[in-house]
Amino acid sequence: MNSAPTIASTATAVPAHAATQAEVKARLREVLPLPARRMDAAMELFDHTAVDRRYSVEPLDRLGTLRGITEMQARYRENAIALGRQVASEALASAHVEARDVDLLITVSCTGIMIPSLDAHLVNELGFRADVRRLPITELGCVGGAAALARAHDFLIGFPEARALVVAVELPSLSMQRADVSAANLISTALFGDGAAAVVLAGGTAPAGGRRVRILETLAHIFPESTWALGFDLEDDGFHSVLSKEVPALLKSELGRLVGRLADRRGLPPEQLSCFVLHPGGRKILAFAEEALGLARDDTQPSWDVLRDFGNQSSASVLFVLHQWLTKRQPAPGAHGVLAAFGPGLSTELLLLEWG
Repeated sequence: MNSAPTIASTATAVPAHAATQAEVKARLREVLPLPARRMDAAMELFDHTAVDRRYSVEPLDRLGTLRGITEMQARYRENAIALGRQVASEALASAHVEARDVDLLITVSCTGIMIPSLDAHLVNELGFRADVRRLPITELGCVGGAAALARAHDFLIGFPEARALVVAVELPSLSMQRADVSAANLISTALFGDGAAAVVLAGGTAPAGGRRVRILETLAHIFPESTWALGFDLEDDGFHSVLSKEVPALLKSELGRLVGRLADRRGLPPEQLSCFVLHPGGRKILAFAEEALGLARDDTQPSWDVLRDFGNQSSASVLFVLHQWLTKRQPAPGAHGVLAAFGPGLSTELLLLEWG
């Protein structure tokens, strides 16, 4: 059996414009077409999200600007390339890996479309080899960051001397819909923020050097007959959120069983798992995950910290949480944990991790 691939480094970045939840609420009172009573009720949603601050590629007074797909995509392209270049460069430098040494480049985003894809632009700007394998992931939503790590793991099992780079960039602020006052859109507006993250991974034969995290196993699961629960509808004015209130309960119903199944592949009882890198999809999702797995708040605090400080950044969020675990927590060598993200389908991707 090949040695397990390792996570060599992580990097995160946010755009320049920050806004508190109170500032976002004040802006939305100016632009949402709601009568006073409904407006007050809508604003209460923002007070129960566990989000304090978020970031955007545009200043707050541009939030909810009416724009067509052409303008939205132009702004997305410009900012996605800039943020992707930043986090890719930082992650490579932190891992002491040159761009030309990367064998697989995976880019992830569900909040915009680029053809040629983001990875092609990064190849030109950062000096990747012309024969680098590229995998752009566009339609997995919030689960995309974890899925990218899992696909990188699969590649590195087959090519243990290789290097892989995952880059996730999400800019949901560009498609905020001021005319859509559905519950799904309001909740999404209250939760989502812009950001980017990158991860460098090395095959099992790579030299150690510093503390690293091994990916031991991966597990993908799609919930049957659940395509209605979560996603986007692409309309003339951009993306509109699809979000069922049943999502947290659906996840809770299966999460414990799936984590147990993943751990069992290495003969680990679930109680030996001590590190939980969970996608901060929202307050209810984190609370239901804690209940399903029998966790205390300290077990998942990095996820709550990311939700508070950045909001839900879709595919990049779980990579932000991973960055927190690698830079601010010090699990003992040999500690095991699970990285989990959830997205449209309804689906989940789980990774079994071991700290070195």
